[in-house]
Amino acid sequence: MSGPGISVVICAYTEDRWEDILAAVASVRAQSRPALETLLVVDHNDTLRERLAKEYKEHTEHTEHTMTAGGAVVRVLANAGPRGLSAGRNTGIAAARGEVVAFLDDDAVAERDWLRHFAEAYTDPRVMAVGGRTEPVWASGRRPDWFPEEFDWVVGCTYRGLPRGRVRVRNVLGGNASFRRSAFDAAGGFATGIGRDGDKRPLGCEETELCIRLSRARPDAVLLIDDRAVIHHRVPEVREHFRYFRSRAWAEGLSKALVARSVGAEKGLESERRYATRVLPAGVARGLRDALLARSGGAGRAGAIVAGVLTAAGGYVVGSVRARRGGTTFQVPEVEVTARE
Repeated sequence: MSGPGISVVICAYTEDRWEDILAAVASVRAQSRPALETLLVVDHNDTLRERLAKEYKEHTEHTEHTMTAGGAVVRVLANAGPRGLSAGRNTGIAAARGEVVAFLDDDAVAERDWLRHFAEAYTDPRVMAVGGRTEPVWASGRRPDWFPEEFDWVVGCTYRGLPRGRVRVRNVLGGNASFRRSAFDAAGGFATGIGRDGDKRPLGCEETELCIRLSRARPDAVLLIDDRAVIHHRVPEVREHFRYFRSRAWAEGLSKALVARSVGAEKGLESERRYATRVLPAGVARGLRDALLARSGGAGRAGAIVAGVLTAAGGYVVGSVRARRGGTTFQVPEVEVTARE
C-alpha cells in the first residue's frame, strides 16, 4: 500500500446511535484503501465505551481497548478533554499513528473508495487537508419538499453552491475530512467551546476556524475538497422539521461570530459573502419559479432560505455582542501526541 498511513477518528457520545456507530466502523474496515486504524473516541459515557470495547473483542491496556481483524485495528478511547466534539477529535488526533488523520461522523457510512481519494491528494506535499462530499439519508425516505439544498449544511451535508470536483477551498467540513498530522503540529487542535456538545445547541464552525488558523500558520498549505470521497449521513426525523432548521441556523450565526472574533471578519466570512450574495438569491429564484410552475415545495424552499438567512444573521449579531463582552470564549489546545508511528 503506497501513500500515507491513515488513521480514522469516529467520535461517539450516545448509545442511541449504536447501530449507526457499528455501520460507520464497518464502512471504514471495508475500504478499498485500508485504514491504518479506526479510533472510536467516546465522549464521557463509560457505559458506551465499555460496550464498544466488548463489541470489538476487548483487550484492555489502561483506558484503551484494541482489536485486530482483517488487517484493521479498532481502538476505543475515552475523550481526554472537556465534553464535546472538538475535545473528542483532539483525543483521537493525539492517539493517532497515521501520517493522515481522517474524521467520520458516528451516524455516517463511507463509500468504498473514500480513503483512496483522500490518499491520492496527499501525494502533493503541499496538501494539508482534504474533505469530501456528504450526502443526506433522510429518515423519512425523501427530502422534505420545503427543505432547500442550499441549506443542507444544516443537517451536516454538502450543500448546493460548493464547488465540484477536486478544488481548493478555504475550509473542509468536519464530518467528512482529513488532515495531515503535521497540520496539527503547526496550528494546534480543534478549538474547544465552539463545536457540538452532544444534544445541546448545535454549534459548529470549529473546522472552519481550524482551517483558517492552519492557513495562517502555513501560508503555503493547500486545502482541498474532492467530491469523489463520498459519505452518506443519516438525518434523523427530528432534523427534518423547520424548528430544527431554525435552531441550527441561529447556532450557525453564533458560531460564525466566534470565528470572526478569532480570525477577523474578512477571512472568517470570506466564503459566506459569496454564498449569501450569489448562491442564496439563485435558490430563492428557483423556488419562486417552481412555485409559479406549481411544483411541490417551491414557495416553501424560497421562504426557508429567507428565514434561514435572517435567523443566521440574528444569531451572528447576538454572538458578536456576546463575544465583545467576553461572555463566550473558546480555547485552542496544543495536541499532545501519545502514540505515533
